[in-house]
Amino acid sequence: MSNQFRQLVEEDEVPEEVQPEVRGKAELPRNFFTQLLTEGVISKQAATDMLPFIIFMAFLGMVYISNRHLAENNIRTIDKLGKEVKELSWDFKTTKADLMLKSTQTEVAKLVDTLGLKESVEPPNKIVIQVLN
Repeated sequence: MSNQFRQLVEEDEVPEEVQPEVRGKAELPRNFFTQLLTEGVISKQAATDMLPFIIFMAFLGMVYISNRHLAENNIRTIDKLGKEVKELSWDFKTTKADLMLKSTQTEVAKLVDTLGLKESVEPPNKIVIQVLN
C-alpha cells in the first residue's frame, strides 16, 4: 500500500518555501547512557536481551514493597488489638472485684433485707441416712 496523500502532494506544485527541509539522521545526545549503549559495554541487542530480567527485577521490587506495606499494617493491627486486650483485661478485673464484693455475706444480707427476708441465725442441720446392708 502506498501513501496516496503523499503522491497527491508530490504531484501538486509546492513552492520551495513551503517544502520542509530534508534533514540527515538525528544525532543522539552525548551523555552517559547513550555512550554506554552505543559505544560501551552494553549493546542494544544485549540491552533488549536483558529486558525480561529487568522486568522480573522490577516485579520483585514491587512484591518487596507490598510485602513491607502489609507487614507494617499487620504490626499496627497487632498493636491496636494488644491495647484493646489490655483495656478489656482491666474491665474484667474491675467487674470481678465488684462481683466478689457484692457476693460477700454482709452485702447479700443487706440486699435480702430489703425484700423482707431475714438471715438464719441457726447453723444448718446435717441429715444423716444410714444404709442397711
